[in-house]
Amino acid sequence: MIQVKKQLQREKRHRRVRAKINGTSKCPRLNVFRSNKYIYAQLIDDEKGKTLVAVTDKTLKIKSKIKEFSKINNALEVGKILAEKAIEKKIKKIVFDRGGYKYHGRVKAVAEGARQGGLKF
Repeated sequence: MIQVKKQLQREKRHRRVRAKINGTSKCPRLNVFRSNKYIYAQLIDDEKGKTLVAVTDKTLKIKSKIKEFSKINNALEVGKILAEKAIEKKIKKIVFDRGGYKYHGRVKAVAEGARQGGLKF
């Protein structure tokens, strides 16, 4: 019961944030989704309804390199790789959409990784 209530509250926060945030082709929206096991990040052009760049730690080969990686370190790497791919597509400025999550932990790590990679927001 409590888990369902927390999820509904997050969805309400996400809808409230999305009413104010909109991504364009020049300044796309960086959307973050966090599951218990993985972290997903994607750049979205809301005008055309297209995903420009998407990265997840599920497909990354980081885990096989170093076994000491934590979820936060994986999220930081996801942010850096997303920034590299975005800069290849000549995207430098974005709008951050935390997806109704608190700006803390893995969500914050993705944002910091994207900033370290060279994205401005």
